[in-house]
Amino acid sequence: MESYVETRLRELEAVCRRIGARVTHQRREVLRAVVSTDIHPDAQTILARVRERMPTISFDTVYRTLTFLEDHGLIQRVHVSGDRARFDGNNHAHHHFICTRCGRVVDFENEAFDDIALPPHIRALGTSLTTQLQVFGICMECNESKGGLDAQARGGEATHDGGRHPRG
Repeated sequence: MESYVETRLRELEAVCRRIGARVTHQRREVLRAVVSTDIHPDAQTILARVRERMPTISFDTVYRTLTFLEDHGLIQRVHVSGDRARFDGNNHAHHHFICTRCGRVVDFENEAFDDIALPPHIRALGTSLTTQLQVFGICMECNESKGGLDAQARGGEATHDGGRHPRG
């Protein structure tokens, strides 16, 4: 059975064939770096990951490649207020929970949100291509650490267990 990453690399090949572009090693490695993680990395993080396999790749090449991949629907940019551009390799319908404290972005699916009917005054603005909900809040790990909202509400201090965020 083909892995998710290999499936996504085949999508890159199909897009490149369709538009007459080359399937470069750089495009493959940048796409691999984005789709092989669920952390929604920024360009600097992607550069560091790609450099593990291609030590001489430049930031400019990574950023141009990210733009190419985004322009052709292979990845999407996640707009996190006041943050660097972040990139998402999940090209299925989904939404995001964004922690305003640590910046973590977690994908979640909800068919009710997918099927939200836009009000007429929004539809009058233009043609909607996609609807994506972003929920901003404090993730459970940050909430349980010292100073979290729930800890403040209880008047006490919670301890941080140092664990990793659960995968979304």
